[in-house]
Amino acid sequence: MDGIISRIKNGTCEVLGLGISNLPLCRFLSERGARITGRDMKPEEEIVGVDELRKLGVKLVTGEGYMENLGGDAPENAVIFRAPGIRPDIAPIAEAVAKGAILTSEMELFFELTKAQIIGITGSDGKTTTTTLIGKLLEKEFENTNRRVYVGGNIGTPLLPLVEKMTENDTAVVELSSFQLMTMKKSPHRAVITNITPNHLNWHTDMNEYERSKENICRYEPCALAVLNAENERTAKLSEKLNISVSRFSSKREAADAYIKDGAIFAYGERVVDIADIVIPGMHNVENYMAAILATRGLASDESVRAVATTFTGVEHRCEFVREIGGVRFYNSSIDSTPTRTAAALSNFKKKPIVIIGGQDKSTDAAPLAKTLSDHAKAVVLTGSSVAREKVKSALSGTGLPVTEKPDFTEAVLTAAKIAEAGDTVILSPAFTSFDAFRNFEERGKKFKEIINSL
Repeated sequence: MDGIISRIKNGTCEVLGLGISNLPLCRFLSERGARITGRDMKPEEEIVGVDELRKLGVKLVTGEGYMENLGGDAPENAVIFRAPGIRPDIAPIAEAVAKGAILTSEMELFFELTKAQIIGITGSDGKTTTTTLIGKLLEKEFENTNRRVYVGGNIGTPLLPLVEKMTENDTAVVELSSFQLMTMKKSPHRAVITNITPNHLNWHTDMNEYERSKENICRYEPCALAVLNAENERTAKLSEKLNISVSRFSSKREAADAYIKDGAIFAYGERVVDIADIVIPGMHNVENYMAAILATRGLASDESVRAVATTFTGVEHRCEFVREIGGVRFYNSSIDSTPTRTAAALSNFKKKPIVIIGGQDKSTDAAPLAKTLSDHAKAVVLTGSSVAREKVKSALSGTGLPVTEKPDFTEAVLTAAKIAEAGDTVILSPAFTSFDAFRNFEERGKKFKEIINSL
């Protein structure tokens, strides 16, 4: 680590991808005397915070040739910070590393620098809610103490700018994506994998690479505990390969460390919280609670679990009630970027809702999504990229489910509202990523709420 810090102060820092997380990174590096080159395929006028980057003295290389001469004239003194969405094995990066450049990321640097205990959470579905829950449990437990909780990573506030405030008494609760984990060689102290199902296969070379990336969360030091889903085939197999403590949760069997019995969650044989007391609905959220309980064992009491269960109403953009208009209830679940997450969302409703589906395709199979929609949706409004729309439309062919196609997102939302009658529910549960038209799922969800609130 001393070598990287020395390079930051005396060499060149190449920041690839000038998005939300890397603007604070540029500030952090600038404050430590780094010479920074910021690179992005977007033109300068489309980069968020470009005026601040110029004030920080960041040299900008943008547009089609933004990767040219990566590492500069002395790559052996360069540190390359990769944004999560940029593959680490593309030719310009590989060539610079071969010449001596160090490849890292904002998150990897945070892991190296922080003194706080880290609890890391990943998974194809449920990681945001589980991350938030763990943060809430610890915040409740640490009330009126000098211990602090920081929640971030793939959600919320960038953590690197806060690293110097953190002490050994603090805990960082970090959501980690497969993109972030792919190159990490250090793991959190405690790790959670909610599940592993096919996802992001338009970016990862195959399912094996995606799975290996997820497993990095518990593969390295100082990880001493892995919390895994006993009902997920891939995480169940992983538990057999690890040489660290493993805690398993199950919503179907009592032969696990956390399980359901007599209408309650039990952990290590002790009744922790009644399911009826959990405010957020759905069995998937019961599983999220089980994961959070195991991840915070010895850190958060059962009393803190019960206090959070009765007050925590859920994460923004996940089955979030927006408004009722003329007897029609509107829900924002923009975070649902996979078919399995959409299936979980729709399971919350007794009456079949009208579902807005679509976004950027991730090379996932549409058959399970079509089955979910056929069984649980009243009607579907397709939006987003043509690839995603055609895939879903083809899979739904012959089901008899009413399908309306509106590529424009605003038109899709307005169409769903027009189709709905009193007593209906409309939900945005896209099953695909937001990158066809939005920077992230939060932006998509906020747009949905803005449209609904304007009606």
